[in-house]
Amino acid sequence: MSSLSVETRLTGARIFTVAIIGNPNSGKTTLFNALTGLRQKVGNYPGVTVERKEGRVTLEDGTQLVLFDLPGLYSLTPHSPDELIAREVLLGLRADTPPPDVVLNVVDASNLERNLYLTSQLLDLGVPVVIALTMTDMVRKEGKQLDTDALERATGVPVVAVVAAKKEGLPQLLEALKQSAGMPAPSLAWEVPEEIRQGISGLQEALQQEHALDARKAFAEAVTLLMQESDLVPMEKMRPSVRQRIRSTREQLAKEGIDFATQVIEARYRWIAGVCDKVLLVPKSVAQHSPLSFNERIDKVLMHPFWGYVIFFGLMAVVFQLIFALGQAPADAIKDGIAKLGSLLTRYVPAGDLRDLLNDGVLGGVGTTLSFLPQILLLFFFISLLEDTGYMARAAFLMDRLMSRVGLHGKSFIPLLSSFACAIPGILATRTIGDRKARLITILVAPLMSCSARLPVYLLMTSAFIPNRRVFGIGSVTLLTLPAATFIALYFLGMAAAFGMAWLFHKTLLKGVSPTFLMELPPYRLPSVKAAVIQMVERAGLFVRRAGTVILSVAIVVWFLSSYPKYPHLTPDQALQKSYLGQLGRLIEPTIRPLGFNWKMGAGIVSSFIAREVFVSTMGTIYNVADTDSRAGQADLGKRMQADIDPATGQHVFTPLVAVCLMIYYVLAMQCMSTVAVVRKETNGWKWPLFQIAYMTALAWIVTFAVYHVGLLFGWGMH
Repeated sequence: MSSLSVETRLTGARIFTVAIIGNPNSGKTTLFNALTGLRQKVGNYPGVTVERKEGRVTLEDGTQLVLFDLPGLYSLTPHSPDELIAREVLLGLRADTPPPDVVLNVVDASNLERNLYLTSQLLDLGVPVVIALTMTDMVRKEGKQLDTDALERATGVPVVAVVAAKKEGLPQLLEALKQSAGMPAPSLAWEVPEEIRQGISGLQEALQQEHALDARKAFAEAVTLLMQESDLVPMEKMRPSVRQRIRSTREQLAKEGIDFATQVIEARYRWIAGVCDKVLLVPKSVAQHSPLSFNERIDKVLMHPFWGYVIFFGLMAVVFQLIFALGQAPADAIKDGIAKLGSLLTRYVPAGDLRDLLNDGVLGGVGTTLSFLPQILLLFFFISLLEDTGYMARAAFLMDRLMSRVGLHGKSFIPLLSSFACAIPGILATRTIGDRKARLITILVAPLMSCSARLPVYLLMTSAFIPNRRVFGIGSVTLLTLPAATFIALYFLGMAAAFGMAWLFHKTLLKGVSPTFLMELPPYRLPSVKAAVIQMVERAGLFVRRAGTVILSVAIVVWFLSSYPKYPHLTPDQALQKSYLGQLGRLIEPTIRPLGFNWKMGAGIVSSFIAREVFVSTMGTIYNVADTDSRAGQADLGKRMQADIDPATGQHVFTPLVAVCLMIYYVLAMQCMSTVAVVRKETNGWKWPLFQIAYMTALAWIVTFAVYHVGLLFGWGMH
């Protein structure tokens, strides 16, 4: 019995599950956010890094709708993990997700023909379906008309036109979902060609008997299995009799010279063409005279071969400048709050290991990392707004011109773009790349893109050591400061390194030809601030949970290693050098001293292999342990690092040059154990992960060495 069934029995409320599904850029996520607001849970499906979103809506009569936002996809024939997850949820094959009582199909009215292909597959399943028609305002702007009644008659399911950003049509949509739950399934939409009817029927019967599927789900599964070309639906999951039936049916169709997939696709599009003729009405005046659309006029500027790049770089500069300008005040407030909490602990908790652990380990480690939360959230907020407008897809198209020259597949941009948030989903997204060599190149270079885990390191170094000087402005208005320019340079260094290494691999280890890139450009639309805020809150939750688990755990271990063995007769700094952590740092110091790094930085680099942001918490713990006389400034790590003097040389340990070198090292080095584990899984062995660690570490060492010593030659090493 599912958890929802138990809840219904205990509370007496009617609870229906709704699976929301639609093409990418159809407005699906915006609609989900509009319906659920902040009543959402975000995580990953067990066993796979595919995001799972769940939200609840309570209607006036007490009925609850539990909404699952499935990944955006074009087809239920699985060619990627996202499509496989959606298929399994809709068929009720996942133990962690209840089968839907009704499917909410989000259809982009401005791309009706393309969207209805997925609709035809959903109607195969025998589950009640409700269509939410989005982008109707764009259709009207083009002078076209939509007959929603005709679409209802053609599909046999309720159709509701919605404008999620304005809350238009949402009450009617919720009522349609409630009324449709438990209603008879819609009829099959497309007409099955006679040539393949018998093959489908035979496999359908086998699935009903052997896997206990009802007739409609068995039909849909039979069509999918006979069309399936990838290995995402492993045959070993099927019983021997079903596997034999699939093989024999495919062999029989091949003997008769019948292309099963082509027959199905053409049959679906015949139905779609008939529906579009009845639903989409195009006046003769519009058909005969079609000037450039609004999207096309904007694209002439934003997609220009020169000005397109200028605008892209300018937008990134504005985003990073706003991050620094708007994020500093809340970051300082968090630092002050942590400092006050440290003072309270010092005042009321007796001296001893417990107080030291709370002050040095928890507040000094985790607290320092949390102080950078505002800037991280602002980055996600602005990126979400750019995605919502449709601009990021244009950026992908622009970058393809560069990527094709270095041997990257056009489809590599989306995985690389995803890697700005985290390399793991970026690497998993390479499954959409059909060419094996192109996919492997993308996997090898994806971790070079600056992920969000590097942000605390960048923010710590730039705020403490990069002077807040004006770089560019108009009159008295400063548009770009040196810290923001440094941030931009770090991101573009990662991109340049990724493209450079991709070119090298393409010319040496993994020679091949990059296929042509085909990508749909979504229409421009006003961004939803609410949706951006919701995504920002989601990311905040993920970051705080990570700080409360991984970073906290490492901070406690680092505190222990830096506090033991005890040497009460030595100064705190001397005792720290003789601690377990100090001994480890001293052991690796000869390998990093040529880069300008000392043993403290080495300890941070080693500990941050678990997660890059751990470097900040490690530095916070080390400098708190070394400074027992200052308990009120746990979060003010930057000032402590600025004041650190090497007793052997009498020079500052950290200088602007060392800070820049440290950031460069983190741009280029592989400092993420989780990413290594995913690469091993995706490449089926340790050969490529170990190669990736080796080449990225070597690249980071060589480039950092060069920058440090060139900087010394020019006198940049002084504080």
